[in-house]
Amino acid sequence: MSQVGAGTTANLPNYFGELFTADMVNAPLITMLGGLNTARETANREFPTAVNYDFPTAAQPGISEAASKTAPTAISHVRAPVKNTTQIFQEQVDISYVKQSNGGALAGLNTAGSANNVPDEFDWQIQQALRRIARDAEMTALFGVYAEATDAATASTSRGIRVASSLSGGVVIDAGGAKLNKALIQLLFRTMSNGGADFVNAMLLTDAYNRQGVGDIYGYAPENTNVGGVNINVINDSAVGQVGVMQPHRFMAGLGEILCIHPQYMGVVGQPVPGKGNFFYEDLAKVGAAEQGQIFGQLGIDHGPAFMVGRIHNLATS
Repeated sequence: MSQVGAGTTANLPNYFGELFTADMVNAPLITMLGGLNTARETANREFPTAVNYDFPTAAQPGISEAASKTAPTAISHVRAPVKNTTQIFQEQVDISYVKQSNGGALAGLNTAGSANNVPDEFDWQIQQALRRIARDAEMTALFGVYAEATDAATASTSRGIRVASSLSGGVVIDAGGAKLNKALIQLLFRTMSNGGADFVNAMLLTDAYNRQGVGDIYGYAPENTNVGGVNINVINDSAVGQVGVMQPHRFMAGLGEILCIHPQYMGVVGQPVPGKGNFFYEDLAKVGAAEQGQIFGQLGIDHGPAFMVGRIHNLATS
C-alpha cells in the first residue's frame, strides 16, 4: 500500500471487498475544539492567543499617616500579547477520464457478483484528501512549531499545544526516564495551579500506555467475579479538584509525554477566502483528459495562555 500522484488505471486498480485502514482517521482534539469549519474567523493570519499582564510581588504596605498625605508613585500594568498564525492546508485530486470510465474492471480476487468497492473514484479520493487535511491539522494542533512568513516564499506554521507549554508561564516537568507515577502528576497539577491555571474543565491528554498508567495509579476495583479492571475518566486531586482524562491519542504513542490542557481557553481559528469560505473544493483548469480539483483552507491553533498548559516529558515508554 502506498500513495501515488495523478490517478490512472495503472496505479489505482479496482477491488472487491470492504475497505479498511489501520491509520488514525479521526481528529479528537480538533473535533473537541470545534472542527475544521470553525465559526471563529480571522481576516489576518496572525491572531492573539493571550494578552498577558502581571502584578508586583504582594507585600504588606507600611504607610504612615504622614506619608499618606502624599500620593505614592504610580504603578501601571504593561500588557504583552502572545500571537499565533494560521497556515495553509492544500490538497489536489487528479483522476484521469480513462480511470473513471473503467470502474467495472476488477483486479485481485473476483467471485460471482463482485463489484468495485469504490464506484466513484474521484469522490472517494476527495474524501481521503479531506481526511489527510484533518490528520495534518490534528498533528499541528498537538506538535506544530511556530513560524511567521516573511515573504510569499516562506510558509507560516501554527504553534501547537506541546510547544505552547514551553512558552513563558507554561509548565514542563522532566520525568528523567521514570514511569508515570502519582508524585509526577501531583507535581504537574500543583505547579500549574501555583502558576495561575484555574483547573476548570482541565483535561489530561495521554497515549495508551500512560492512560493505563493513570488507571494503575488511581484505580480501585471492588472485587467482582464477572468484571475486572478500571477505566479512569476523572482524577480527583486535593489541590486542584477534578481533572478529566481523555481517551488515548495515537499521535502521542511512544513519545513518553502527557499534556494537561484547558479546552475552554483553546480554539481553532479559520481564515476564509472571501466569496469561497474556508476548506472549500474547487475545480482546476483543464489541461487534458482528467478531472482535477483542489481543497484549500487556512487554519491556526489558539492554544490559550501558556500558564494553562502543562507537560510531563521524558517518561518511560514501556
